[in-house]
Amino acid sequence: MAEPEAPTTTAAALAERAPTVVCDDLNVVYKVMAQGGSSSAAVSARKLLRGQGRGEVYRRVHAVRGVSFVAREGDAIALIGRNGSGKSTLLRAIAGLLPAESGAVYTSGRPSLLGVNAALMRDLSGERNILLGCMAMGMTREQALARRDWIVEFADLGEFISLPMTAYSSGMAARLRFAIAASMGHEILMIDEALATGDAEFRRRSEKRIMQLRDEAGTVFLVSHSLGVVRMTCNRAIWLDHGRVVREGPAAELLEEYELAAQVRQ
Repeated sequence: MAEPEAPTTTAAALAERAPTVVCDDLNVVYKVMAQGGSSSAAVSARKLLRGQGRGEVYRRVHAVRGVSFVAREGDAIALIGRNGSGKSTLLRAIAGLLPAESGAVYTSGRPSLLGVNAALMRDLSGERNILLGCMAMGMTREQALARRDWIVEFADLGEFISLPMTAYSSGMAARLRFAIAASMGHEILMIDEALATGDAEFRRRSEKRIMQLRDEAGTVFLVSHSLGVVRMTCNRAIWLDHGRVVREGPAAELLEEYELAAQVRQ
């Protein structure tokens, strides 16, 4: 399959790289229902509704702990760490989807979290979702229509584009979400495991597009367990463990240290 030509996005000439995201001692805490004791979750919920057992039904999870960093124009930053280390929670906090318990996140533009901003509807066709997804990201109808062919070709959906998304596999839906999000330049684009789905050809196209978005003076955050993808696309990395920053720095150096630590744990 010939690779589609990427939509052009004009980027301001960079005399110096301006900050796009600043995390200042960010803490994110959420509550989960406790399952301890002999009471079931349903019994605990009933007690809560009756005003009984307040303070006992939920427990606090401190998912992000004192995270501070500055992201700049042209950065592609990988968030690495084991499952449960706070990577996805941090992305959602930057996107404004989770409130900060303390500290703050400052952004120079509207962050776009892949799979959220392109709010796709399963009962509608892929073609209709392209229009809705692009307009949800701030495009006009005319701009969305102009990008339609590129999105269809990039996602490699062919005749499926006219079918409702209920007919799509999870991989096809993931490709469409990525293609919609990647069809325009973003000042801040966040991608959470989007490259885990798809064949090698789609991953190659995705990696190339991420680097193009980075070079267009945007900032890209990537959560991926594929260290090969991180090496190909990211110039910086932030290593998280139990919600804290272990280290941050050049991606190549940090990945080497992270892999050594993983070998030691084994």
